[in-house]
Amino acid sequence: MSIATLPINPPSRLLMGPGPINADPRVLRAMSAQLVGQYDPAMTGYMAETQELYREVFQTGNEATLLVDGTSRAGIEAAFVSLIEPGDKVLVPIFGRFGHLLREIAERCGAEVHLLEREWGTVYPPSEIEAALASVRPKLLAVVHGDTSTTVAQPLDELGALAHKYGALLYSDTTASLGGNTFLADAWGLDAVTTGLQKCLAGPSGSSPITLSDAAVEIIQARKSVEAGIRVEGDAVRSDPIRSNYFDLAQILDYWGPKRLNHHTEATTMLFGARECARILVEETVEAAIERHRLHGTAMVAGLVGMGLELFGDQSNRMNNIVAVRIPDGVDDAKARAAMVADYGIEIGTSFGPMAGRFWRIGTMGYNARRDTVLLTLAALEQLMRRGGVPVTAGSGVDGALESYGG
Repeated sequence: MSIATLPINPPSRLLMGPGPINADPRVLRAMSAQLVGQYDPAMTGYMAETQELYREVFQTGNEATLLVDGTSRAGIEAAFVSLIEPGDKVLVPIFGRFGHLLREIAERCGAEVHLLEREWGTVYPPSEIEAALASVRPKLLAVVHGDTSTTVAQPLDELGALAHKYGALLYSDTTASLGGNTFLADAWGLDAVTTGLQKCLAGPSGSSPITLSDAAVEIIQARKSVEAGIRVEGDAVRSDPIRSNYFDLAQILDYWGPKRLNHHTEATTMLFGARECARILVEETVEAAIERHRLHGTAMVAGLVGMGLELFGDQSNRMNNIVAVRIPDGVDDAKARAAMVADYGIEIGTSFGPMAGRFWRIGTMGYNARRDTVLLTLAALEQLMRRGGVPVTAGSGVDGALESYGG
């Protein structure tokens, strides 16, 4: 029998890196459900339920709350290509690897991109962003909320009001943070927010929830051009339509809205998974999920500090669900992570850019934000370092976490 004919049988892994993480078994069960037609009343009912669930996840009342079929980057591209016209000014404050991604996508949309840059591991005071808004007067302020490359989260609570003061919309990528850290789309004045499932939402990559304010929808609808083949008399037609057909949010909004205007065949299995991710979170309550991530993330940090590892970045703005630590001198990054997988079946992450090979990123998120996963990861990492000659006191990592838990 050739290897190509063997069934898929992935090895058992505990994914404690920056994502993806192990999906909640309930999500996997939901994704095993049989398909139904995209206009079956059951399917359109699931779509409507998914929209309502994600309004609670995003903490918004936006009618335009739906899924973009594709990984979290698909959601970013859909938001940018639908909001940005060539020549529009976009302001991107960069404080990690994924700010550079926003820049890249905005440039590909033809935007005139203006950047702020600062040392990785730090965040921007509102005054610094306001000064740039006043100078640039952009159409869009695009900010990563939590950047897994640095493990810190940019405070957004004042940025919506500031963006609107200078005539800009506020967009945020929440792929790494939503569901595990406080995020209030409406209260903070967000106009467009996208996310992914594979981190705090406890699902697989492949679906990108998005929410859009009325102001964002107005801009998108003004660019609507219904494609030939489904167009009827009176439908909008533009000579300069949104530059992506697949990521055209004007048409996708009609697909998810009352018209149910055909755009693509919905990724049914991913919708089932995304709906279950949100259902589980809403059942737990958003507040309880955030507290769970804080509890177990804090215990992980306490254990790593107990082992004598040095933390990276502004800890007052660290995300609940991930931490970066300096790799001890004499420890080979790749070999150590390979040994964690081979000996213990546990995956932790390396880093990007200026942090590559110098820091490990350890996640405590989604289905894996639990006491047993924290203690197991710390025990394995401690043994690995002791075998590698790092002077670590036996039991120090687990003891630190247990003290954080209260015994």
